[in-house]
Amino acid sequence: MSNLGQFDPDFYQSNYTIDNQEESCNDSTAYGNLYGSRKQQAGEQPQPAFVPPEMLMSSGYAGQVFQPGSNPDCYSQSPYIDSFDEEPPLLEELGINFDHIWQKTLTVLNPLKPADGSIMNETDLAGPVLFCVALGATLLLAGKVQFGYVYGMSAIGCLGIHTLLNLMSSSGVSCGCVASVLGYCLLPMVILSSGAIFFSLQGTIGTVLALVIIGWCSLSASKIFISALDMEGQQLLIAYPCALLYGLFALLTVF
Repeated sequence: MSNLGQFDPDFYQSNYTIDNQEESCNDSTAYGNLYGSRKQQAGEQPQPAFVPPEMLMSSGYAGQVFQPGSNPDCYSQSPYIDSFDEEPPLLEELGINFDHIWQKTLTVLNPLKPADGSIMNETDLAGPVLFCVALGATLLLAGKVQFGYVYGMSAIGCLGIHTLLNLMSSSGVSCGCVASVLGYCLLPMVILSSGAIFFSLQGTIGTVLALVIIGWCSLSASKIFISALDMEGQQLLIAYPCALLYGLFALLTVF
């Protein structure tokens, strides 16, 4: 035990004394008193006065939270609402008018019927594309794959007739109008190619039918052109190049 008492003062040397412990205890007590006074001051703050719920709600707003109130006067005065009502139908904007397509088809099927120049002078390509596809399809059913020839001759023929009509008429004509008229007048040729599915046209009967169809197509096309372009007395001059064009389609159909 005497040895332990001898080494006890030398076991751990430090500058911390009992006086320092008392000072730290006093500091913690002072901090506790300061914290408690702050809580007491916070608890003694005056509460806000009572506000009626009617004053919190605005009298001019009757909507819900995150939902703005609607003003019908704003929508009634908007120019965009009226513009939607005045817009034409989608098919009319695309240039597809089934009434005009039907009237043009009847005009082609009846060569003696007078053509309406206001309707015929339109760039309507819905019917011509349909008749070109129908001609290629009927030739395909007859065992002839001639889609490239049909489209190629149609394009070259439209350019040639367009150039000729611009030289002959004073008003001039657009290429789309020429393509529309020539495409609609291709309908009798579709009828001839449909007959080639069931019987052969390589004979006397087939040749006579082909000549009749060529005359039918060229007469209808020339009638429409002179009606749309006011070219009275020049129907035969226009019918001749049209007959040459439709003769190429007849050669594809017969042979």
